[in-house]
Amino acid sequence: MQKHSRKEDWIAILTGTFIVAQGIFFLQSAQLLTGGTTGLALLMSQFVPISFGTLYFALNSPFYLLAWKRFGKRFAASSAISGALVSIITDNMHRVVTLDNVNTIYCAIAGGLLMGLGMLILFRHRSSLGGFNVLCLFIQDKFGISVGKTQMAIDCAILVASFFFVSPSIIGISILGAVMLNLVLAMNHKPTRYVVTYG
Repeated sequence: MQKHSRKEDWIAILTGTFIVAQGIFFLQSAQLLTGGTTGLALLMSQFVPISFGTLYFALNSPFYLLAWKRFGKRFAASSAISGALVSIITDNMHRVVTLDNVNTIYCAIAGGLLMGLGMLILFRHRSSLGGFNVLCLFIQDKFGISVGKTQMAIDCAILVASFFFVSPSIIGISILGAVMLNLVLAMNHKPTRYVVTYG
């Protein structure tokens, strides 16, 4: 399969990170959670005086090293840039958008779908958001198990663990968002349908 050009990759990184940030904004607005390092950062930001973006990038940082070792310098660098862009955009969304009427179920569905679409764009252009995305890509690359399946398993485990910190209703609605996110990935990022090289 012909590779995307570098110009296409950079446009995709800007597009994908922007879409992911919109999804996170919906989750934040309804005080919902999700899986992966995003979910951990959303949860921690409710209890510590540190912005989501700062927590998000810090939690992802160790996984950029894994990306460097397993997938190469270019993939690791683009993933770190993508993670940084999501952090910056999300932390500044409140400057341009506010939600006066928040329906938690809508925010879960919209947030999950937008995050899944943004991540799909990044995956197909040799990038990721770091965190467990890198681990899931590693598993897909080595064992042929789709990203969506492994990501869903990790996300559900994190959301179940969050039961000790937030209400059951928030957990239930958050799981809906995580399912929507991972359905997008499971249906659209199968290793036998779309081959991506990370070097």
